[in-house]
Amino acid sequence: MGFTKVTSKVVLAEVRPGAEVLARRGAMLATTGRVAFSPVAGGPGGGAYGGGIASALARGMQGEAVPLMVAEGTGTVHYGFRGHHVTVIDLDGSAPLSVEADRLLAHDASMSSSVVFLGQQGGLRGAVRGAVTGQGLFTTQLSGRGSVAVLSHGGTFALRVDGSRQVVVDPQAYVAHVGNLRLDVATALSWRDAVGRGSGEGVQLKVSGEGTVYVQASEEKL
Repeated sequence: MGFTKVTSKVVLAEVRPGAEVLARRGAMLATTGRVAFSPVAGGPGGGAYGGGIASALARGMQGEAVPLMVAEGTGTVHYGFRGHHVTVIDLDGSAPLSVEADRLLAHDASMSSSVVFLGQQGGLRGAVRGAVTGQGLFTTQLSGRGSVAVLSHGGTFALRVDGSRQVVVDPQAYVAHVGNLRLDVATALSWRDAVGRGSGEGVQLKVSGEGTVYVQASEEKL
């Protein structure tokens, strides 16, 4: 199952038995056919789609719990949320997607999800990165084959990362990444910053490894 972009802010999903869709509650805009919606506890991967009550409580404590609903039956569903732009990311099963739970609009219900401590992605540097980007100390990882619809301000662009070049991202513009990437917070503060005459880009996110990082066209958080 994949999502079809209808506009830059709306995607269309086909729903059928064996191809259910998980989406954040309140994201359904229109539907055709015979499609039913049921709440799923515990955020990404919760309830009958992995996790259960204990996982739901843990996700809530970690700030990665976004109320979800599952679409079941046969038909189509249009999804969008608060006029935010939507980016569709297709995963081939070879690498997970790391993204904040509140940026998730919808994804294939067959995909597995987990909450990851950012300290596992670079130790203390990972935790510092979470604080700088506003992610907190945890992030959500989606794994498997399928499509994920991600929210952003102004849309996103993808940057391929490999060992041949350095990629630097504004921490506030970072949205998500796929692959084995290392994200380190770096500072480039000077005396000009101290006197208020700096460029305003003193804190940066240096991305290295193999994968793709998605960057939004704005420094505004959702």
